[in-house]
Amino acid sequence: KTMVETLGFQHLDLEVTTPRVVIFRDAIIECLQTEMSGGIPQRVMDGMATFLNYVGGAYIFIRVKYAERLKCLASSWGHASGKGVEEDAEGEGIGEPGQGVEHVHDGGSLEEDILAVESPSKTKSTSKNRSWLAGRSLAKSGGDGVKASGELTGSSFQNAVVPKTFDDMFSFNAAVMGFGNRLWMQEILASFDAIVTNVSKSYRLQEECDVLALRMAKFKGTITLSEFKSVMLASLRSLVKDWGQLHELSWSWLWENVERMLQNQMGRPAKYEAAYSACLSSLDESAIMGVRTEVYSKFFIIAPAGRDYFKQSTTRLHFIVDKVLAMSL
Repeated sequence: KTMVETLGFQHLDLEVTTPRVVIFRDAIIECLQTEMSGGIPQRVMDGMATFLNYVGGAYIFIRVKYAERLKCLASSWGHASGKGVEEDAEGEGIGEPGQGVEHVHDGGSLEEDILAVESPSKTKSTSKNRSWLAGRSLAKSGGDGVKASGELTGSSFQNAVVPKTFDDMFSFNAAVMGFGNRLWMQEILASFDAIVTNVSKSYRLQEECDVLALRMAKFKGTITLSEFKSVMLASLRSLVKDWGQLHELSWSWLWENVERMLQNQMGRPAKYEAAYSACLSSLDESAIMGVRTEVYSKFFIIAPAGRDYFKQSTTRLHFIVDKVLAMSL
């Protein structure tokens, strides 16, 4: 049941209907009969048909039943991440707060960086959050009011303003709950927006979880994913005003599925790295040249628009592939 639910979660973007399930079921059974030259007992074929009917029906059920949960996730995440507030402010004529602007840290304070990209209308709200930002900077630097584990002491919390965004609230709650030294949580936090916004896109969600598993493989020690869920729910409860049972079920359902996808990849990157390293070291120059050519051939088929960006010389294109292969280790 758990495996079927996970598969249904990964196929939310596909419109699975009863006629399509019947077509798929009959195609599989016909293929088995052809490959086995009619040597499969009828009882086995009936069991296979029942199994495929169950899986297809589960896909349809999950897509219909969990549509409400997806809407709940989208609306609550808009408020928790600040996106919903920005859209409301834009509708009232306040103006955009500088979305999509990249700012390179030049060694100044975190407060100065934020002031550099925010409009004057945001100055008042920024000043209210300065004490919280100072608390985060203090926690990172290990100054007064910070324990060795990275947790803030009581005096620091008294001077801190409660954060208003999910990322800041998560860091705040992680320190309060004693998880301030769980550096792997920051990797999940960095990918969490992409995970939530692409929850109904199976391929993108799987890609996000695979990349996240690779990043988390760099951390040593035991990783308890349920700890992230505790901090996540605590942060969301603080940010979503109309938090209720549906929100609790929806976010728990989301994380349980993401956690299963991450658990499936736990421990594998280390094995893959050894095999991949051995494979690369065994390639001669002609084989590597073939890899370089094949990478771009498949890439341009999948993304034809890439031809407009990769206009460099052949030497430069080969250099890029070599760097990508090296970075994959």
